[in-house]
Amino acid sequence: MFRLAHLTDPHVGPLPRPRLRQLMSKRATGWVNWRRGRRLTHDMEILAALVDDLRAAAPDHVACTGDLCNIGLPSEWETARVFMEGLGGPDFVSFVPGNHDAYVRGSLKGLLDAVGPWTRDDAGRDKRFPYLRRRGPLALIGLSSAIPTAPFVASGRLGSDQIRAAETMLQDLAAEPERPCRVVMIHHPPHVGGAKAGRNLTDAHAFEAMIGRVGADLVLHGHNHVGSVAFVMAPGGRRVPVIGAPSASARGGALKHCAGYHLYEIARTATGFTLTATLRGLLPEGGLGDLGTLTLKA
Repeated sequence: MFRLAHLTDPHVGPLPRPRLRQLMSKRATGWVNWRRGRRLTHDMEILAALVDDLRAAAPDHVACTGDLCNIGLPSEWETARVFMEGLGGPDFVSFVPGNHDAYVRGSLKGLLDAVGPWTRDDAGRDKRFPYLRRRGPLALIGLSSAIPTAPFVASGRLGSDQIRAAETMLQDLAAEPERPCRVVMIHHPPHVGGAKAGRNLTDAHAFEAMIGRVGADLVLHGHNHVGSVAFVMAPGGRRVPVIGAPSASARGGALKHCAGYHLYEIARTATGFTLTATLRGLLPEGGLGDLGTLTLKA
């Protein structure tokens, strides 16, 4: 039994006051949105409690699928690195970036310079996507959908080169005598209809087609700030679960908008893997606890 924790969209704060010249970009609208509401939505005390709960669950590995930052300020990069260190060391945590991490041109490079070790592949290279990490029976494939976009746009894109490289990785892994559980990590929902236009993965059709050719066992994502389950088709009529986790710091009024993370138990069977996902997060009466369990076969 291998235990994998998945959290996403922590939007680590507090957000430092930017300099005027730093607001001469998309950051201006992001700063206004933060001041008007996002700073109240994302609660760092809740995030700290959630991380404590996650660590107490003693997973074997942690997947973090992006949006450490808010508006891509250089001052946020060090804060993000400190958060990642608190979550766990680079061998224990795998990271892929989100759209807020690439808020403006140059933001993604700055963040990855700070948290690059959490993207280091098995060959010792970091800040390259896709990457492959093997942990126990898992093969973790990290994708980056993070690109800078115009104001009021939060879409993502993988690009043909990244999709092609991921296909090769997944195909090679499937051909191994003892096939690992292939877990794909991405920030944006990678299935068609996973997010509305302007927030979606623009090449979701190409991603789905790739999975249709070579398959996977589990796809993890964030971005929507709610828990969700969808499926994409794989060879042989298999359905690959595509599971989104809530924001790890949200203190919304509705249960599905409250902070949470998924804890997976993954077991090898004679024909593949059994995946059990437990959602842990804020309870209606307060505190943290189990919010439901989902069992899937891969």
